[in-house]
Order: sequence, then structure tokens, then C-alpha cells
Amino acid sequence: MIRIGIVAGEKSGDLIAADLIRVLKQKHADISFEGIAGPEMLAAGCRAIYDSDELAVMGLTEVLKRLPGLLSIRKKIAQYFIDNPPDIFIGVDAPDFNLALERKLKSHNIKTVHYVSPSVWAWRQYRVKKIAKSVDKMLTLFPFEAKFYEKHGVPVKFIGHPMADQIPLECDTQSAREKMLVPQNKRVIGLLPGSRMSEVKQLLDLMLDTASYLSRHEENLFFIIPAATKNLKSYIEERITHREKNNISIKILDGNARDVMQASDLLLLASGTAALEAMLFKKPMIVTYKVSPLSYWLIKKLASVDKVSLPNHFDKEDPVPEYLQDQAIVDNIGPALLDLLRHKDKQEDICQNFLKYHKQLKLNASEVAANEILEMLN
Repeated sequence: MIRIGIVAGEKSGDLIAADLIRVLKQKHADISFEGIAGPEMLAAGCRAIYDSDELAVMGLTEVLKRLPGLLSIRKKIAQYFIDNPPDIFIGVDAPDFNLALERKLKSHNIKTVHYVSPSVWAWRQYRVKKIAKSVDKMLTLFPFEAKFYEKHGVPVKFIGHPMADQIPLECDTQSAREKMLVPQNKRVIGLLPGSRMSEVKQLLDLMLDTASYLSRHEENLFFIIPAATKNLKSYIEERITHREKNNISIKILDGNARDVMQASDLLLLASGTAALEAMLFKKPMIVTYKVSPLSYWLIKKLASVDKVSLPNHFDKEDPVPEYLQDQAIVDNIGPALLDLLRHKDKQEDICQNFLKYHKQLKLNASEVAANEILEMLN
């Protein structure tokens, strides 16, 4: 019997870990999993010592409030695995929790794997020294991450991205429009201000002003916005209603941002994972973001790259224009989107780059990760 310890801390980690568990079980019948698990991992056959909801905290104040409990859980789970050593331990994402746990277990001669690298290549690069002491192998989702770890002497394997396996290479825009009752005969622009109220409050008015700018310069435009929650939908509706001049055709859609991406010709979106999803749907986009002046200053001090969007890190092309902080104004974003809207050749070039990047990531990540882990066990 092979025993595997595993910890995932958020919904995305739960999904990735569950898929890995299923593939490993297919490859090796005599294998068991236990650790900190979410519902998907439980369904795949993992025994939960703690529920992954215990680790799912966001925001500095929330983390500080929950810190004693989180440290207690980490201490107890570490002691459990030291007393009952698994053949290998896999930490999935949740780097603030998992890397310290992996370091402790590795010091007791338990093999450790970290699946989904923190963005150490992009900011706070000094963390790589601690990572080297924590993991026997890092499994990365992006090729540029693997190059970073190789440079710093950390054993690494680029396995591709699970999202690239889920999203087809060709996007069915027409079906997405039919599903959401979006006009087929319009040029559709998706506005994605984020899934949190703080992000939406920072970016929504900017995006609506940009939509007004575009509508003054071009005809036949239709805008769509996803609302992740009822509260966000109410806020977005209120902001649109209170605008003095509302010259835009716009529809607010419940929930899934991916549907909005599929149905759109172009996207204006908040920086983050959404840019990766938009890339995989082959949608030309512009990225924007605003934070408090203090937060931006800190980020700039700790960052080691000058680009924030993941699609801009694959090669030297930089296919995604970025307008951040003081640059995030209609006078910049409006003309940039208008230029993209008017030049089909530019859109096609960007889509070809995105297709190339998608193929780089579409490696059947869970399969590659499972093979790597079984090889370490052998």
C-alpha cells in the first residue's frame, strides 16, 4: 500500500488535487490519500483529517484573525505525518501554509512535492532559498517558472496547466452567445471588473466610461458584464442606472465569467487569473488594475518583473496591453481598445500567439504530475 499525504487549501487547489488523486488511483490500485481535503478530493477518495475550508482565508485582517488557528492546524498535521510518515507528501498551492509544512516534513526525511508554484519568479524572489529547503520537487504550471527554478538549482518539472486541458483549442463564440441571449450581429466587448466588491468598486466606473468612449466612436457595439454574486449584480445595476449619459448597450449576466469571455470579441478585464482564461479562449484583451497607493508602492518594491499579465511572460511578444494604477484612465484604455477593435489583423496575430501558448500548456497536467510522483516513489 502506498500512502500519500496531501494538502489543498482553496477551491482551485481542491479541483487540481482531486484530478491528480483520480489519475494516481487509475495508475496504481493499491494507493491511499489523507490530509486536508475539500469536497472534490473527498469524492475522489481522499480521507480528510481537516477540511480545506479551514485554510480558505482572504485579506490581511482575516488572515491575522485566523492565524492562531491556522498555525495550530499546521502544527497538528505536521505531527500527524511525522508520527505516521507517508511515502510522499504533496502540497497543492496554498504556499504560505504548505511550504513551511513541507520544510518540516522534509527535515524528517519525508519526500515532499509542491504542486503549483507561488509567483516567486515575479516578486519576493528571496523566497526561493526557503523553497529549496522545503521541496524535493516543484511541479510548475508554466514553462517560465521551471526556467526560474532550474536557474536556482531547485528540482523542477513543468507539467502544463490543468485549465489548458479543460478549455478546447477552438472557442465556440456563437454557442456562447446563444446560451446567454447575446446578439449575434453585434461586436461584443466583455467587461470584467473582478469578482470581489473591492475590485469592482475600483474598476467598474472606469470600464463603463471606456464603454461610453467606444460607443461614441464606433457603432454596433454590445457590452456584457459578469456578476459573480447578487450583491455585485445589484451594485453594477445601480452604477449603470445612475450614470447621466448612458449611451451604451449593455447586459449584466449572472455568474460565469468564462461564458462572457467565450461570447466576446474583445475583453477589458481586471488583472489576475482571468487574463490566463481569456488567453486560453483566444480573446484579444486589455488588462487594468488599481490598488491603494501604499499597496502599489509595496508591490513595486517587491516585484522583479515589470509585466503583470501571465500571457506577457511566454515570450517577447507582450500581446496584452497593461494599464495599471495612474495609467488606468479612459484616455489610455479607450484609444487602445478602439485601435484593437478597428484592426482585425492585430486581433488575429494576438489569437495566433494565444493558440501557441495554449498548446505549450496543454500537456495533460494531471497525467504528467502523476507520472512524476510515481517515479519519485520508485
